[in-house]
Amino acid sequence: MSHDFFAEKAASYEQNPQRVDNVVAIGNAIKAAIALQSGMQLLDFGAGTGLLLQQIAPWVAKITALDVSPSMNAQLRAKAADIACELEVLEQDLTQTPLQRQFDGVISSMTLHHIADIPALLLQFHQLLRPGAFIALADLDTEDGSFHTEDTGVFHCGFDRTAIAAQARAAGFSEVQVCDASVVQKPHGQYPVFLLIGRRSDAAAS
Repeated sequence: MSHDFFAEKAASYEQNPQRVDNVVAIGNAIKAAIALQSGMQLLDFGAGTGLLLQQIAPWVAKITALDVSPSMNAQLRAKAADIACELEVLEQDLTQTPLQRQFDGVISSMTLHHIADIPALLLQFHQLLRPGAFIALADLDTEDGSFHTEDTGVFHCGFDRTAIAAQARAAGFSEVQVCDASVVQKPHGQYPVFLLIGRRSDAAAS
């Protein structure tokens, strides 16, 4: 994903009320599912302009925002002073250049469908987590391809919940659950969004 698919829409990205409402709902679902703690250091994968991390920031110590889009990262950096925790912004393709550190959790909103190899990504997430740490990943249920009306580097028309839960377990996660997170309202239809959660168990980390 070397091409910046969001170069022309980054500046107006948060002006879409449906998009904002969706990420607010995802943030609420994460806070309901995960007992966030003030000392936590999280990774926001595909952070974009920071819509999701802004909601999580008051509850944790630090969030590392990872995104391949220079334009989205620029928007996030411009509002860094308004983020209620320590913020680190990394412009990096995790699928090409792994991070050599560990986190207390990985959060993500509507980014998985931009990644070709989901099983490989889940394995990377597992390696990035400390024992007992969590994933909380939100994305679209399987859809007919009508969700995206423009090219933003899409590899998947949503995901089957049973299949992606099985992929998370295969990557080593335990306590895997998939729950409802949101429904994106568009003029041409409604698109359900799920939240995939799981933990890296001590046994898997030993």
